[in-house]
Amino acid sequence: MPRALSARLIAAFTIVCALCCLLSAAPAQARVNLPDFADLADKAGAAVVNLSTTRAVKNQDKLREFFKNHPRSGPFEEFFDQFERQFKEDSPSRRQRSMGSGFIISKDGYIVTNNHVVEEADEIKVQLRGQDKPLTAKVVGRDPEIDLAVVKIDNGGDLPFLEFGDSDAMRVGSWVMAIGNPFGLQNTVTAGIVSAKGRVIGAGPFDNFIQTDASINPGNSGGPLLDLDGKVIGINTAIIASGQGIGFAIPSNTAKAVIADLRDQKEVKRGWLGVSIQDVDENTAKALGLPDPKGALITTVMEGEPAAKAGVLVGDVILEVGGQPVKDANGLLRAIASSKPGGKAELSVWRKGKSVKLTVVLGQRDTAKLGQSQPGGPGSKEEEPARNELGLALRSLKSEESRALGVAAGKGLVVTEIAPGSPADEAELKPGDVILEANQNPVNSLAQFNEVLSQDARKKGVVLLLVKRGQQTLFRSVPLPEKK
Repeated sequence: MPRALSARLIAAFTIVCALCCLLSAAPAQARVNLPDFADLADKAGAAVVNLSTTRAVKNQDKLREFFKNHPRSGPFEEFFDQFERQFKEDSPSRRQRSMGSGFIISKDGYIVTNNHVVEEADEIKVQLRGQDKPLTAKVVGRDPEIDLAVVKIDNGGDLPFLEFGDSDAMRVGSWVMAIGNPFGLQNTVTAGIVSAKGRVIGAGPFDNFIQTDASINPGNSGGPLLDLDGKVIGINTAIIASGQGIGFAIPSNTAKAVIADLRDQKEVKRGWLGVSIQDVDENTAKALGLPDPKGALITTVMEGEPAAKAGVLVGDVILEVGGQPVKDANGLLRAIASSKPGGKAELSVWRKGKSVKLTVVLGQRDTAKLGQSQPGGPGSKEEEPARNELGLALRSLKSEESRALGVAAGKGLVVTEIAPGSPADEAELKPGDVILEANQNPVNSLAQFNEVLSQDARKKGVVLLLVKRGQQTLFRSVPLPEKK
């Protein structure tokens, strides 16, 4: 065989062998890069517990629940009276049971779980891994607003426990592992990644959830979400019932201070401003002269509360608290709530095109202050409404309407009609709304309103309306239609 041909054959054979080696090594390399959860599951699982709760429920409670919204008057009044007399004393009771998860945070038996797992429970039983007999737990403290609770068992003071990690350090795509009691299946381990951070799902006023595709199911509530170092970076709390691979956990950095307060003080004390707020959208930012749609827009300042004493005004946009940026209304709620009552908070406020610094001494959040009445009904339509390019029909308020709506005499314009599909309709204005300001200028007559509309609003392409709706005040930004 010629030398040149032999050399080419040897070279080709060498290349083929090299390719075969690479192809065979690729799956092995991929396997090496995947995490092994076995040791983590074994170690961390010793500190994860199963909770079962029971409470006595009288049989008439279901009927009471069914009829609770029916007025106790008219033909039903006698029925309700007879119902209560018959069942008040002798109605039998049944035991309602539920399950959940939790994890030990100290060797002397403090356990973290969700509030909804132990709320209204008459008895709480905790099952430790490897033990046959469950232990009785007592509630130390609960926080319904964050949905956390701390309970305690007594087991000799030398229990395995988990430590908290830094949830802020977790990145989308980071590996996580969940341990819990889904459907009553003890110490079930699932793994996945962080799917998203900062999720707001409407579960409470301080939503800031970690989203994960590690399987979370009924019974996982209160269990830990762990990083690869075995640190708790979240407390599994919520699921989307119709979804798969979508679970939500309270971040550890949100939970740590709450858990410490519950453990040491039996309750959580949160900061309070005394305002109503909403997000800033692009049109609102444009109307206010804000460079970007960010911050929390003040819609109401409660008289005598900390914000009012500090000089916060309706129409202000809070951009920073203590030097930290405020992204939206939810961000302001979390920033203030995480501060202690009586402490000072430095606010950076956007007011009429300028940045203003304010210092507020925070009060204490009280859920009793948060109730607000629903919007009122539409105003009278006795007069022919005056229409404008927004699709709004407006008129001045009558004296009796001002008293009924809680508006000072001679102030504001009531919305009597809204054209379907108009800019006002798209902005979710409603008949019965009272417009108090347009682009932060009082509008107590149609002439004042039309002047703002034709001048400042026309230049900006949008008008920002301060609206009173029942006992609420809110802002609505309405883009002006282009003139043809």
